[in-house]
Amino acid sequence: MKIGNREIGKGTKPFVIAEMSGNHNQSLENALKIVEAAAKCGVDALKIQTYTADTMTLDISENEFFIEDKNSLWKGNSLYRLYDQAHTPWDWHKAIFDKCKEVGIIGFSSPFDATAVDFLEKLDVPFYKIASFENTDLPLIRKVAATKKPVIISTGMANISEIFEAVKTLKDEGCENIILLKCTSEYPALPEDANLLTIPHLRELFSDCEIGLSDHTMGIGVAIASVALGATVIEKHFTLDRKKGGVDSAFSMEPAEMKSLVEESTIAAKAVGKIHYGISAKEKASLRFRRTLYIAKDVKAGETLSIENMRAIRPGLGLSPKYFDILLGKKVTKNLKKGTALSWDLIQ
Repeated sequence: MKIGNREIGKGTKPFVIAEMSGNHNQSLENALKIVEAAAKCGVDALKIQTYTADTMTLDISENEFFIEDKNSLWKGNSLYRLYDQAHTPWDWHKAIFDKCKEVGIIGFSSPFDATAVDFLEKLDVPFYKIASFENTDLPLIRKVAATKKPVIISTGMANISEIFEAVKTLKDEGCENIILLKCTSEYPALPEDANLLTIPHLRELFSDCEIGLSDHTMGIGVAIASVALGATVIEKHFTLDRKKGGVDSAFSMEPAEMKSLVEESTIAAKAVGKIHYGISAKEKASLRFRRTLYIAKDVKAGETLSIENMRAIRPGLGLSPKYFDILLGKKVTKNLKKGTALSWDLIQ
């Protein structure tokens, strides 16, 4: 498929998305700096999120609306307060998307309700992303699909049936360009929980969709490995400096890491290639460094070959070593000097 001027699929370099999320820390200036930094890293696109605290949850600070999990990055916050802190003000969207165009990358967003889709349509975003936590929200998926624009869906927590439902909903509404991202909804996620073998399985199950990775692990190792398994899209959270904090900063990449990801994933995609055995065109010159059979000591016509006068050595201009036992005891047809490559016409 194609997004903007970028082809996405086998044989192309991975489509890399920098996810800003709430790393702007409620500063438009920071947001625009993040866009500029992402472009310098070589990413293809930058994603923001379109919601408000009121479209996400209720303003309640107790019971299930309060985060008490001691392992959570957001412990001690109510959901409402967290989303209010993390959201990207809607009046910033145009400035962010304009900056994306200015620096040559694609700006787009994850909408979290129907009003967000309507708002983003007014800004003519080129495609949409459905977050993992919304991948079972079929009314939202239906609303996005109705735009007929490409849609990316993160599959975090979704079972196969739920992924099928989401994809079917998109197709029923006429959406033809779908990208599914393998995702582990942990923040940060551990590499051992990435389960990247799901990527080729998703490609097998959804052969008409592109498959990629939304990665919350630290570093670039998991993302690079995903390319070898067929991922054509990589999404990673991005920040200017983790030390400056932010709701997602703890598992976000800094510019040097993102630049490395772009470069190394491009190399990984080239390395995947195709199934190939035997000699490639560029390997032909290396054939001369194989071991082959040579005369190791001067012999006279009629003399028999032995372990003393015949050896498997480099270079590779003689007979294959697999013939060594067959040639033992055979007579040569003429005088042969040490260093002569054996060939069948030299054997009686």
